[in-house]
Amino acid sequence: MSPPPVSPAPVSTARIGRYGSMTAVPTVSRWWVSRTAPQRIDLYTRWSFYGWIGAGLPLFTFAVLGSVAEVVSRAAVVAFLVGTAVTTVLAVVLAARGLEAHRVGRAVSPVLVVAAFGAALATGAAGLWACAGDGEYTEGAPWSLALSLGMVLTACSTVWATRWLAAPAAVIGALGGVAALVEGAPLGPSAALAAVLGLTVYAVALAFRFSVWVLDVVLEMERTRGVQLQLAVAEERLRFSRDLHDVMGRNLSAIAVKSQLAGELVRRSRPEAADEVADISRIAEESLREVREVVRGYRSTDLTGELAGARSVLRAAGATVTVRGEDGAGALPEPVQAALGWVVREAVTNVLRHSEAGECTIALDETDGEVRLTVGNDGVTGEPGTGNGLTGLRERLSAAGGTLEAGRDGDRFTLTATLPTGVPA
Repeated sequence: MSPPPVSPAPVSTARIGRYGSMTAVPTVSRWWVSRTAPQRIDLYTRWSFYGWIGAGLPLFTFAVLGSVAEVVSRAAVVAFLVGTAVTTVLAVVLAARGLEAHRVGRAVSPVLVVAAFGAALATGAAGLWACAGDGEYTEGAPWSLALSLGMVLTACSTVWATRWLAAPAAVIGALGGVAALVEGAPLGPSAALAAVLGLTVYAVALAFRFSVWVLDVVLEMERTRGVQLQLAVAEERLRFSRDLHDVMGRNLSAIAVKSQLAGELVRRSRPEAADEVADISRIAEESLREVREVVRGYRSTDLTGELAGARSVLRAAGATVTVRGEDGAGALPEPVQAALGWVVREAVTNVLRHSEAGECTIALDETDGEVRLTVGNDGVTGEPGTGNGLTGLRERLSAAGGTLEAGRDGDRFTLTATLPTGVPA
């Protein structure tokens, strides 16, 4: 029995188009797009060095050899080609090591620098030997010396400062002028050629040095952006902890006081206990709502409501409360009300936590362009001026151009907040 015929495997047309497979193009494109802007600049800078040195020097070597009418010594040509290859490799390695060293702020190996310049000088000498074989002056001869040394100087521009490039470029130009003079060129043209060679080498090295500077700027901007992101996260954490402290501090203290009062009323079978329990439930629900607003970052405070809440909580704690200037609280700008609302909240929290106050006074006074909130109480038992709450208040008021003063005199504690009425929103 013969086996059933095997049908050919279906050919996928998704990867093979009219001109064959195009997989490599999107792969390279995705690879490039996946890089960040600093990584792209880094790649561009690196391959600018590698391309210029790795391809430019060999191409110029063949151009010089092509300008020679007749080659007398093949050994000179071989030496020139071998020297070009060695110099190209050493210069590319020097550029790569220089870019790595520049990134971490250290110097490149002096041995590598000396070896690269030595190979370039020997290559230039071999080029002069090859060009002088026909006994006539060849215009490319001085360039064979200057360009090989110039390529090494370009590689050194990764770690050498701009001011360090001018002197070596001038020396390279002078060597090219001397080479032209030795090859038989007149003195005047040789001097002009020395100037042209020096300026050309310096301009090329300076251009590549500028590329390194651009890379430094981009990397520094990336580092700065990272620091800004870290600061933003730290600031948001600080805001959250400060707001959570301010929100939950007063409310939890109020719940604790009202729970004690409700328990005492229950033991005495007083009907007011139900009102206190209902008030505890209200405060708990309000706390839950305020915590959600803190998380969203949209929470604001109302000064009139804070003053009313402070009166209720302090009276529930058994303190006599006097509030002055409450009628003008609603007329203040919203940013001022928000800032002073936090002051009232923190001040009441300190009264409940750090005192056995029998009397508390809250005064709101407005003068020309300035509003002052003073909260004073007796019965101080703790140290209300050393907590995180007052530190957070000082930060809030300082950002709005205000001040906060807190002090203790015996068993009495006074907190004074001053704020300009023109606080920006």
